[in-house]
Amino acid sequence: MIPSKYLAVFAAISAGIDPSIAFTGGPVRHPPVSKTPTSATAVAEGGTLHRECTLDGKRIRGPITPLGNFVLVRTRDTLDATDGGILLPDQSKERPTEGEVVAAGPGKLHPHTGVRITNPVTAGDSVLFGKFDGHDMNYNDEAVTMIRDDDVLLYYRGVKMTLENVRPCRDYVLVELIRSKTETASGIVVAGSVMADYQPCEGTVVKVGEGRMTSKGEFSKSPVRVGDRVKFKDYAGNGVKIEGVEHSLVRMVDILCGLDA
Repeated sequence: MIPSKYLAVFAAISAGIDPSIAFTGGPVRHPPVSKTPTSATAVAEGGTLHRECTLDGKRIRGPITPLGNFVLVRTRDTLDATDGGILLPDQSKERPTEGEVVAAGPGKLHPHTGVRITNPVTAGDSVLFGKFDGHDMNYNDEAVTMIRDDDVLLYYRGVKMTLENVRPCRDYVLVELIRSKTETASGIVVAGSVMADYQPCEGTVVKVGEGRMTSKGEFSKSPVRVGDRVKFKDYAGNGVKIEGVEHSLVRMVDILCGLDA
C-alpha cells in the first residue's frame, strides 16, 4: 500500500502544484543569491563592500589614514600654453604642484602646550604645494604625495584656481607681482633675455592667510592688508599664475617692508 504522503505528492504533480507544499504547507523559500562582486578588487566584510587597497604595488589592510599634520594628495598634471600655443606640462617648469586632498590628519600637537594645531585642509580641497615637497607614492595605481600641512601654499574649492576661491594657507600672502621696467633711468633698454630669469620681489597684496597659529591655538595677526604694496626677500616667493596673471605666495616673515603708493 502506498503511504498517503506519497499520494499527496503524486496528486500535486498531476495538478501542476509545487510538491513541497505537500510537506511544508507552503513553497520552499531559498536563500537569496549574493550579489557581492567576487573580483580581486572587492571584499565583503559584515555585509559591507570594501575595496582592496595597494601601496607601491603591495596589498595593505585598508585605506591610508594620515596621522598628525600629514596630508595625502592626489597630484594633477596641469597644462600651460606657451606663446606659440604649444602645451607644456606644468611640472616641466619650476612651479608648485597642484593636487586634490584624498585624506588629511587631525593636525599636530604643540610640543610644549599640547594644543592641537588643526589641519587647515580637508578631503576634497584642491591644494598647491612646493614642487619638491612631500614623499611620492603609488596608491591604488594612482600617483599620490604625502605632504605636511606646512607644505600647503594655498587651497581652494572648485574646478580651477580663481582670485575669488583661493585662500593662502596660514601665514602665506598672495602678491600680484610688479614687473620691473626694461628701461633704465638714462634710457638704456635692457634686453629681454637678461631679465628672463629675474624673479620680481615687489607687488600688491591681493589675499592674506589667517596667520600663523601660535602655541595657544590662536592665529597671529598679519602685518599687511589687501591693497598694500610690499617688497619681500629675493627668491622667497613661490610663483603661481592665476587667471593669466603672475602672482607669488610669500610667507609673512619674508616680507621686508611696505611701499608707499
